[in-house]
Amino acid sequence: MKKIKIIPTLLISTFFVFLACSESNSFEPITNDSNILSKENILNIISENISPSENNSLQFMREEEKLVRDVYILLYNKYGLKVFNNISSSEQTHTNAIKYLIEKYSLNDPVQIDVQGVYQNTKLQELYNKLIAQGSQSNIEALKVGALIEEVDIVDLVKAMNEEVDNQDIKMVYNNLKLGSENHLRAFVKNLAANGINYVPQVLDIDTYNSIIK
Repeated sequence: MKKIKIIPTLLISTFFVFLACSESNSFEPITNDSNILSKENILNIISENISPSENNSLQFMREEEKLVRDVYILLYNKYGLKVFNNISSSEQTHTNAIKYLIEKYSLNDPVQIDVQGVYQNTKLQELYNKLIAQGSQSNIEALKVGALIEEVDIVDLVKAMNEEVDNQDIKMVYNNLKLGSENHLRAFVKNLAANGINYVPQVLDIDTYNSIIK
């Protein structure tokens, strides 16, 4: 039987602001999720029995957040767009938060050795290869890849929270990751708009997309 679930208000509070400049590669989001997703905060939430679906979800999300970080590092090195550098730092915080949950529940960590662009999950490996191929075509395609990645991340996190996870520490982390992805999506869409591109969502339904971008 699950224990009573209580989450301190502080842990579910997030604060997101934007830094907007005149350059087309501005609009980098500044996120304040490092304290919320700290190891101490995550460990302070009561532990609950963990289900197989929660274990599987954590295994997947650990590598998915790493994938996002890896793509952004590579694209920043290729194009020098600040948005990729800023968001890759946030994604490092995100994949670390999943790692803390994995350690908290003594689960297997799929990222035993953190090698950029290498994943145990074959679907994520295929996705990484596809995204890098697209993003390497031009800086505009790279920004589109960024927006697409954040869409995929949002969809995966929402599905996980609705269908796969119940423990409140996991839900707290996932919810903050989702808020971060929404923030990052707005940043990429603004960068594309600054380059004269009207981004059309590839994964999210139009109503959900508009509610995020508004």
